[in-house]
Amino acid sequence: MNAPMDERLNELQTPAKPERRRPMNPHRIALPALLILPLLLTLSGCLSLPPASDPIPVREVRAAAGPHERLVIVLPGRGDDLAMLEKSAIASGLQRAVPGTDVLLVEATLPYYMEGRLVARLHDEVITPARRRGYREIWLAGASMGGMGALMYEHDHPGAVTGLLLMAPFMGPSSLQKEIHAAGGIDAWDPGPAPPTLTRENVAREQWRLVKSWRDKPERARDVWLICGDKDRLRGAADLIATVLPPDHSLRPAGAHRWTVWSPAAGQAFASAIEKRAREQPARVPGASTSGEQRLLLTF
Repeated sequence: MNAPMDERLNELQTPAKPERRRPMNPHRIALPALLILPLLLTLSGCLSLPPASDPIPVREVRAAAGPHERLVIVLPGRGDDLAMLEKSAIASGLQRAVPGTDVLLVEATLPYYMEGRLVARLHDEVITPARRRGYREIWLAGASMGGMGALMYEHDHPGAVTGLLLMAPFMGPSSLQKEIHAAGGIDAWDPGPAPPTLTRENVAREQWRLVKSWRDKPERARDVWLICGDKDRLRGAADLIATVLPPDHSLRPAGAHRWTVWSPAAGQAFASAIEKRAREQPARVPGASTSGEQRLLLTF
């Protein structure tokens, strides 16, 4: 059942900023994507959204040296553009932690979610071309709304990227988290029948279904890392996600919902992820799918 409208309005998301907040851009909508799309359509006469660019704008940050066999694709928060992603220091943090890593910043902003084709466009315009370039590992990272986008991609393409770096992902209305707690936690929670496709009405429930599936797929959970500040407004959702991940895969740096918290911790998580993969699975082909399909992949 969809959350009441007043509850959806209470789920307002403010953009994550590296430093100080910028004045509100009148072309950006301070409401969570997809879950409140019916409301936005109702108000369409009063709102103005910029169109989704074709293709999705990206900015590559190449490693200064190295074999260039590993890529991290970074998806932005609700209020972020390419300039903000550059200022966030996420690319430099990842590259300091794991030298030789290329980073691709992707301006997958709210309009891509609104048009209902984010996953398809991310696959066709970003991930597939990256794979053709010969990367042996592709990691998908996303902050807040971008974390939701990363989970949407994993839902439709399970195991198609090497791993996930989730930074305080937006997981839908609090009523759904209350439902999970009331059931006794993720293990006991029954998400109901799986729908044939991902839609704006079911996206939050399907995100949680995906998270629940990691309990039965520990091999996939080993390649999922979670970062959320100890004062982040989305920590409740992160705490639930952490229950299905290995204990050391959930980082809780000091701070709130902002890039100055996420970027350093993402580098720490990524370095741990690469070290742990090398230690635990030295014979595994980098980037090979954990879903049973043998693929070479690339990945915010």
